[in-house]
Amino acid sequence: MRAAVLYDVDDVRIEQRDIPSVGDGELLVRTRASGICSSDVMAWYVKRKAPLVLGHEPAGTVVAVGSGAPPHDANGRAFAPGDAVFVHHHAPCFECEYCGRGDFVQCATWRASKIDPGGMAEYFRVPRENVRDTLRVPAGVPFENASLVEPLACVVKSLRRGGVRAGDALYIVGLGVMGLMHVLAGSALGARIYGSDFVEKRRAIAARHGAIVFHPDEVREHLPEGADVTICGPGTPAALAASVAATAPGGTIVLFTPFDPATPLELDAERFYFRDLRLVASYSCGPDDTHAALRLIADGIITAQKLEATLVSLDDAPRAYRDLAAGKIIKPIVTF
Repeated sequence: MRAAVLYDVDDVRIEQRDIPSVGDGELLVRTRASGICSSDVMAWYVKRKAPLVLGHEPAGTVVAVGSGAPPHDANGRAFAPGDAVFVHHHAPCFECEYCGRGDFVQCATWRASKIDPGGMAEYFRVPRENVRDTLRVPAGVPFENASLVEPLACVVKSLRRGGVRAGDALYIVGLGVMGLMHVLAGSALGARIYGSDFVEKRRAIAARHGAIVFHPDEVREHLPEGADVTICGPGTPAALAASVAATAPGGTIVLFTPFDPATPLELDAERFYFRDLRLVASYSCGPDDTHAALRLIADGIITAQKLEATLVSLDDAPRAYRDLAAGKIIKPIVTF
């Protein structure tokens, strides 16, 4: 089979790999769509993981089930060849202290589990652990939409961590694909959506979905009292400083993207303290979030078309990766 292998941020190659064999309680999935994630182009983040087969946003069709008792979904229904599925690249044990309180991303099993070899391959193996966060894709949902479950689940968690409620002023700093999903999912919660980006094309897409958009320098004109919740999209000191400055007293800032480890996290301590602000991190997502994300996709609230995603072949994945890194496209999705 063919797979897209990342060796460095400017070196993605299409290579031949063996089709994984499946064991007891495992699945073999033929990939039908897999997105290239924004985190895949964060140089400091991917350099420490390379080389690796790209792809942690896969949707596809089950083609084989391992020997023994067939694996089941969360509703107790056995998976079988032909089933359309989304597969989360991480899945928790559901039994530890972290899982018990809903902090799934801190579970040791969640951090250790992964699909084999990755979602940007013609086939991948779903280990027994990952079957527990494998979801059936409803009939009529295109695979390119189903591939959005994982990134959308990260957004679902972000909005939950931020405590977004109907009527809140929700300000989204950065309107790349994750920002645009915050626009759509936040609107579904009944929030009043504001967004900023330096790129006019991104602002235009968000505006088409009902957001009040502006250049980052114009935030005071549109949010004179500040936002109830601010999503800090870019992982930069400047974006965090702007997010703190734009948040109303008693409000919450969600740190959605990590900083380069060499970059210190600095805040205006006086403003932060006396305005009674909250800063919360939102790292990845758990099975509660993937289930909620799939519902939003099945209901048509978030689609690849609404995000103006670019569908490409596996052969074009290296070019799409470069175009994403250069900001030329919003969201590349490799279709098989």
